[in-house]
Amino acid sequence: MSRVSTYLNYPGTTEAAFALYKQVFGTEYEVPPVRFGSMPAQPGQPEMSAADQQKILHVALPILGGHVIMGTDVIEGPGCGKYEPGNHITLNLEPDSRAEADRLYAALSEGGKADCPMADMFWGAYWGVLQDRFGLRWMINVDHAKDPAN
Repeated sequence: MSRVSTYLNYPGTTEAAFALYKQVFGTEYEVPPVRFGSMPAQPGQPEMSAADQQKILHVALPILGGHVIMGTDVIEGPGCGKYEPGNHITLNLEPDSRAEADRLYAALSEGGKADCPMADMFWGAYWGVLQDRFGLRWMINVDHAKDPAN
């Protein structure tokens, strides 16, 4: 089933922020904090410092009415971007199929900026990020296991 969640970027404070949100909302993690150090090395990726390996790659927490917030620490570097006000909130779309993901990506990126084109990712998803012509960031993620075409 499709859903929309809010993805939050932090400058190294994701773990503390989500510990607070977990306490405030009294909910349990949908995905507990996963660290960058657990990510397999990617071709051409520079070696990650020990400090960056301890930062949060991904976490997901339901809050109210079925809405889920997700988060990550932004690690600065080539291809990684930079944390700054304006890029700290992204709407995350989880359509039911690769075809719908491609349609949404093409329509939303028209006149905008295709930050990360749609591609198969190591976590078992078809994923991409863009900024629309109005400056809003969108992330699109299709779980391979939920896509009827797989």
